[in-house]
Amino acid sequence: MVGASHPVPSAPGLPPSSAAAASPVVPSPRRPTENGGGSASERVRWWYESVLGWPTAPGEPVRLRTGVRFDVLDVPADAGYATLERLGRAEQAEGAERVKRAGRAERAGSAGADGAGSPVPGFPVAVRGGRMLLLVAAGAAEELPGLLEWLEWGSLPLDLTAVGTGGLMDAPPVPEPGPAGLPPRPPERDGLRGAAVWLRPPVPGCEVGSSLPALSVPGCAGTALDLARLVHTLATQCHRVRLAASDPPRARPVARVG
Repeated sequence: MVGASHPVPSAPGLPPSSAAAASPVVPSPRRPTENGGGSASERVRWWYESVLGWPTAPGEPVRLRTGVRFDVLDVPADAGYATLERLGRAEQAEGAERVKRAGRAERAGSAGADGAGSPVPGFPVAVRGGRMLLLVAAGAAEELPGLLEWLEWGSLPLDLTAVGTGGLMDAPPVPEPGPAGLPPRPPERDGLRGAAVWLRPPVPGCEVGSSLPALSVPGCAGTALDLARLVHTLATQCHRVRLAASDPPRARPVARVG
């Protein structure tokens, strides 16, 4: 009869319970639950999703979804390095001025009354080949065209693009623990033979979104770098890189003989 159950004969010399226990049980594959398990790509995916809380796209290689936790500004690496250096020098100068104002206020008996703010925190930056990827607040990609027009950069061809909702970014390898700060520029290349690597990695345990450059809100003092300031500096440096690339090479002086 179809569907009738029949007893399964046990192996000779073994009780029925032993025969059932002898059949191997193969567990279903599962994703790693800690950084030490799974393949290299699974560990990378686990770190971004479980440690940072950043969504990834299925498939290989591991790619991060933009427009959810952050957007990306994509610029030539030379323009990106020049921007970070310029902003770093400006922040140092502003920090020194804040210290002077705080000292004067303290001597006057009104320490802190001048409203000196805390230093602007760094934000994650990656490099890939000859490009630099700067992480900014989600929604910044939609603001970029109007922001460039407002800053009077809209009529110039700039190698400055943004990746936002629906976009993807190659996930750099998990950064190794090391000293904080901006590492030196990789010699003669940016990134690792075209692969994305962190220049300024995100810090686990910190709310990355609070440090991402965003448009400032009037009347609200934030701690992140203002997006308009970042875009203006990037546009300036992109324009300089473009002009330098279009200039004809200078002829070397010819030494006279005799």
